[in-house]
Amino acid sequence: MRSALTLAIKNSPVIWKIYTMRVAVCQFATTSNPQENLASCIRMITKAALCQPSLIVLPQYCNTHFAQSPLGHTFFGDEQTHSEQAYYVDHNQAWYDALTLDGSFLKEVAEQAIKNRCYIVVNVTLRRDNVADLVDIKVNSIESKTTASIKSQGDISVTSCLFCPQGKLIHQADKHCLSAQEKQFFTATKNTAQVITTPLGTLGLLSGSDSMNFLAPRALALSGAQLLCNSINSDTLDQSNLHDPARAVENNVFVATANKIGSGQSQIVSNDGRVLAKLNSTEEGVAFTDIDLASSCATAKTDTKKSTEKSADSNIGFNNKFRPDGTHIIKQRRPELYLEADSAPSPNIYQTLTIRHTEQVEAAQPRNSTVHKVPVTANVAIFATYKANEHAIEDVCQYIENNVTDIIQLPELFFVADKTVTNDEHQRERITALSRQFIAQVSAVLRPFQYLCTSLIIDGKHQAVLISKQGVVATQQQLHFCQRYQWTDLGDKLAIIALPLEQGTIRLAMLTADDANIAEIVNVAALATIQVLLVPFDIQEPSEVDYSLLTRAAENRLCIVAASREKNFANEVITDIDSNNIYGKNKVKVQKSTGVIINLTTDPSLLPQWRVPKFNGYINQPLLKLQYGKITKAVIHPIAACTKYQLF
Repeated sequence: MRSALTLAIKNSPVIWKIYTMRVAVCQFATTSNPQENLASCIRMITKAALCQPSLIVLPQYCNTHFAQSPLGHTFFGDEQTHSEQAYYVDHNQAWYDALTLDGSFLKEVAEQAIKNRCYIVVNVTLRRDNVADLVDIKVNSIESKTTASIKSQGDISVTSCLFCPQGKLIHQADKHCLSAQEKQFFTATKNTAQVITTPLGTLGLLSGSDSMNFLAPRALALSGAQLLCNSINSDTLDQSNLHDPARAVENNVFVATANKIGSGQSQIVSNDGRVLAKLNSTEEGVAFTDIDLASSCATAKTDTKKSTEKSADSNIGFNNKFRPDGTHIIKQRRPELYLEADSAPSPNIYQTLTIRHTEQVEAAQPRNSTVHKVPVTANVAIFATYKANEHAIEDVCQYIENNVTDIIQLPELFFVADKTVTNDEHQRERITALSRQFIAQVSAVLRPFQYLCTSLIIDGKHQAVLISKQGVVATQQQLHFCQRYQWTDLGDKLAIIALPLEQGTIRLAMLTADDANIAEIVNVAALATIQVLLVPFDIQEPSEVDYSLLTRAAENRLCIVAASREKNFANEVITDIDSNNIYGKNKVKVQKSTGVIINLTTDPSLLPQWRVPKFNGYINQPLLKLQYGKITKAVIHPIAACTKYQLF
């Protein structure tokens, strides 16, 4: 069988472009023998060098056979669904495998950088000799089965090292997010992620699960990164199929991920989420592509016989990212709203949490035994009328009268077909009047414990509203600027609502306009322990549903109900519905983008129908039902948001 590298060279035309760089990712296995691992690194670098790359990225743990938990291992709270056995017996063994910066292993890698005149990223475990700063680490010894303090050496970091073509180590980046298993032996960095500027462009280094959360990639992007070099050692598909494309799109960067042989995949992803080059998970090989960090032009070489090229005029990097309506992403950011993201939320559920503690009482709060119980299920529906103005209001009221649903989600300003009319002051006055009319009409037909969410113009401000039989029970002012609503004042509070249903109480938040596209504010809401996020929005690009909302649900463990008016984006293809998806029979029109209902992978101990199927490659796959047509219904499981997974 020919390797991916051979296929790429023999069957893909080599297209040279001025100002491009060629990036290669290597995929291979390691053993428990450090010398064998060094030989593997040199062999794969030599293979990759045949395509004359500017940069080669190697996987995580190149010097060791250290592996995570067994395939498909997940955590539900404090209980483990599979048995776990650590790779190392104790810290001493981990220290023995770890390298030094001046040791022979890294010197050999440096020689390869000189020999092949390219940059090389290699991820290894490194000895850090700050013994005085250590706290004793306790682990269960596999041999003795007893707990003992085994700290006898210094810290060990999981570090990505960047060597330049002159063989110099020009940059190091320690891993930020460690799994519970890794924490037994390694120390995570507390330093802010840093980038390195090279003649090729500005690079950022990631490793392991750092890319499964927005924090480290966003820090690198804010520092100017254009290409994220991601060394991983994953047996799951979560990173390659969801988080890699999401990190690329939300930060406007390229992502080059090198993985070891397993269920995960090595790939190179463009700033628009397209996979430019990819390796099958079970084979050793090299995938490469030509990219231009000055623009989003890329020439892809994969392990197939196809070569794809697509050009665009947009520049690379977070500072150069714009929304389709012209909104500059960097100007949307409001760091003052995110400063308290790590603080514990207030126990008072009637207050706006995390940002400012300003009371917002739920008017319909019942006083019964279910008030603090999180419901197992909730019935939700997206209703997207095709009508406008008074006819749209009547259409919604008619739907409510004939359907029983706990939460009805409407799009942003659902009765306004052309949002540009809101730029006219007289039109806004008319929309404000229609908003008052809608609140009166819809509250008259809603049943007890039934709610509707949309966005309206109230008091001259664009804001999400939650309406019950009692009228408006909660509001959420738009928090981030967007060009299409440049006239509105922005709020500075995030409302966390305790929403009473007959079967219990859901904690939820609402975000409208572009707010749900901002990872930081969704994280702030998640830290307030919400279970459901309601999103009345107007989709601007397919990636909002294909990647952004999905990764928000996965990394924060949230159910999301997001409604938009249907849009048609030419030459774009929506996310495929996986055969394992419980909503797999949902019909979807290609090139149509709308909203989505996102549910969570569930704990099999809660209900019999949630029994875990055969492992499908994912540890935390959101279950989605794409909005289709006028009415989209689903049952969500808020209680599943109370169960957090140990991701790695």
